[in-house]
Amino acid sequence: MDLRQLTYFVAVAEAGHLGRAAERLNLSQPPLTRQIQHLEDELAVKLFDRTSRGMSLTAAGHQLLQHARTLLALTDQAVQQTQLAARGEIGRLDVGLYGSAIFGLVPQVLAAFRSTHPDVELVLHHAQTPAQIPALRQGRVLLVFERLLPEEHDIEVTLVGREQLLLALAADHPLAAKPSVDVTALNGQTLIIGSSPSAAANALALCRAHGFEPRFAPPASDVVTATLLAATGVGVTLVPESMTHVHYPGVAYRPLLTRVPAYMDLHCFYLRGTQSPLLDAMLETVAQVRHQLSRRAAGARDASALP
Repeated sequence: MDLRQLTYFVAVAEAGHLGRAAERLNLSQPPLTRQIQHLEDELAVKLFDRTSRGMSLTAAGHQLLQHARTLLALTDQAVQQTQLAARGEIGRLDVGLYGSAIFGLVPQVLAAFRSTHPDVELVLHHAQTPAQIPALRQGRVLLVFERLLPEEHDIEVTLVGREQLLLALAADHPLAAKPSVDVTALNGQTLIIGSSPSAAANALALCRAHGFEPRFAPPASDVVTATLLAATGVGVTLVPESMTHVHYPGVAYRPLLTRVPAYMDLHCFYLRGTQSPLLDAMLETVAQVRHQLSRRAAGARDASALP
């Protein structure tokens, strides 16, 4: 007994007539008659009573009809689910993330992904990058959102977006009284940064572009911790614009006046050579969000240039 025989059987059972069932199946009647006979011979039961008015199901036929409909429905479902999985529209997507990225662009990307892939289960794993790299290699996460740029031969990195840098400092700090802070005012201030080499390099380059060497505090584990330390008066820190979504008591955020662009990048990274429709679908969403951010930034620049 195969699926084709079951399909023919259900068609005859529902039509109650071999001729009408053959028409529905786009078959001539003799091959359909032979298939029904073969099915009865294989099962060694009588499935239909033949009458002058057509075909009526026996008790055995009624029993088979219930199971046949279930099997055919399950087959259709299996085909549909397989096709959806191949397009990255169902399944489980394990995502790693860490630090200030969770407050801005990452929720935006995940929300955009959910709007187009509502049947994909998103599972988030919060951990620092040194823990995320082995998780990628072991298949425990499929991609990671982070500001730290990993330099590993088997890791592919994609830019998600860039955020304007702001100054985070204690609300009672003298510089907090200003609506915006010139970077040169940070000369002599203690600057708290995250532990990644890129954070130190970017802060150093920004300060040197304004003619001074920064004074660094011992590095914090991440931007969020650096912001909390700034609230205690230990120093000030540079944060991405998305950190303004987090309202810590005693923390003020101020725009920076700079001579050069000052921004912080967010990346996503994944194992090079990964073949996954889910990963492809997420990367497509990342590209769409990045394009939207670029257009928005260009529009803001054009608006500021208007007389």
